[in-house]
Amino acid sequence: MSLQLAWNNEQGEFNIDESLIALLEAALQKAGEAEGIHEGEVALTFVNNETIHELNKEYRGIDRPTDVLSFAMNESVDEEPEILYELEEGQSLDDIPDVLGDIIISVERAKEQSEEYGHSLEREIGFLFVHGFLHLLGYDHQDEASEAEMMGKQEAVLSQVGLVR
Repeated sequence: MSLQLAWNNEQGEFNIDESLIALLEAALQKAGEAEGIHEGEVALTFVNNETIHELNKEYRGIDRPTDVLSFAMNESVDEEPEILYELEEGQSLDDIPDVLGDIIISVERAKEQSEEYGHSLEREIGFLFVHGFLHLLGYDHQDEASEAEMMGKQEAVLSQVGLVR
């Protein structure tokens, strides 16, 4: 078992190519190594501003689009989780990846931010992905110290995979 990325493209405006996915997989491995996470699965979905706006309003009560949302699977819930994985013939429970959570990125918003910050769309999506991954692990940026810690971790991973400003 290893750290795995499962991705889905639900927006049609921007092309998501294999080279970007390879960069994100590399970033996932580096971020996982840095945090001592060597197994599990991260689900990544690319959406537009309209979809992320709806999700942000529904799940966070914020009525506007955002750039990235993270939904950790290890957060406590009041009810039993729904089983979403069926075993195939010859598989055991040990073969099922431990799902760390979902990351949803608005590619439309990432494009806007990449132009605003003067760097590539790939760099912005990489930044948002690593940012989302750290949220899955429980990091947050509610104060200056925690924001500085998160930013440092993000930039270290991005520089290791060549996504620098």
